[in-house]
Amino acid sequence: MNAPAIVPSPVFTGASLRGLDFANRLSVAPMTRISASSAGVPGERMERYYQRFARGGFSLVTTEGIYTDKAYAQTYSGQPGLTDREQADAWRRVVDAVHTAGGSIFAQLMHGGALSQGNPYRSDTVGPSAVRPKGSQMTGYRGEGSYAVPREISEAEIAEAIDGFAGAARLAIEVAGFDGIEIHGANGYLLDQFFTDYTNHRQDRWGGGIVARFGLSLEVLKAVRAAVGPSVPLGLRLSQGKVNDFRHKWAEGEQGAARVFEALADSPADFAHVTEFEAWQPGFEGGEIPLVSLARRHAPRLFLIANGSLHDLARAEQVIGAGADMIALGRGALVNPDWPRLMAARSKLRPFELSMLAPISDIKDSELAL
Repeated sequence: MNAPAIVPSPVFTGASLRGLDFANRLSVAPMTRISASSAGVPGERMERYYQRFARGGFSLVTTEGIYTDKAYAQTYSGQPGLTDREQADAWRRVVDAVHTAGGSIFAQLMHGGALSQGNPYRSDTVGPSAVRPKGSQMTGYRGEGSYAVPREISEAEIAEAIDGFAGAARLAIEVAGFDGIEIHGANGYLLDQFFTDYTNHRQDRWGGGIVARFGLSLEVLKAVRAAVGPSVPLGLRLSQGKVNDFRHKWAEGEQGAARVFEALADSPADFAHVTEFEAWQPGFEGGEIPLVSLARRHAPRLFLIANGSLHDLARAEQVIGAGADMIALGRGALVNPDWPRLMAARSKLRPFELSMLAPISDIKDSELAL
């Protein structure tokens, strides 16, 4: 008797984003790996690390968060930057390695704000308001103890931070050759600090209701679009949880989420990257709709990338059905850089082990050997 035919999965169908074609709907989520030089320059290990994902069948790779200025943006020791020609030229080698293996690669640009714990350029930190971040510094990223109380960032410094995003994006496209730009507006970093009610007590135009607090993310998108031109794929990563406040939910619930996604749909963004712990779960207590479905409903023109415990093929397919255009894998891709090839063949996945990220979350020889 013949074996039953394998039904093609929707994750292996093609997709397109602003003229960039993907062979499948599988991408690698941004993951902090702190393996650059002390000057923020990517090296040969990072070339090999990122190339593996494209070689393993992922259509899109998004980098770890890249710092955008030599003032307050850098968050972690060993984090790569895009602030000068040396850094950009080194990223070009990473981009070329991914392209050679058949993949596309987006640069994720970020500013740490109050969560900075390893910035060689400044000894203090800034945030929307002088509120000490919850939790403790991340030991896996060489941090120790409580976060510092940030100084309230000034209007002039906000303008400089916006310019930093725009300048880094220009280097990413014109020098490094990235295929697109993702702005990191999630996980508790500076843009998310402005967006979050309890970290933003400002009485100026950057504070107030949820759309006003979202204003800095929108201004960054405008500045980056002006810097890179109309044809470059541009998007924003959004989350509820944070690296220092895992269970946080937007206080305004589904109504607030609707206003945020509507504002994003009216922005220069082409895509939204929505991350939750489990992307298929309801976005809010008492609700029934996942955050990605709310994004689809209220921002129908946007290309949607969903992230959150989707290394199980059935869950990935479920979230595609809920409105996502593409799935982003984090820890599932770390241990299975060939996840697309394994799943296409319905092969067994390697189990994730926390030792991969211990004691420091840098790139390990064991990973490069996979």
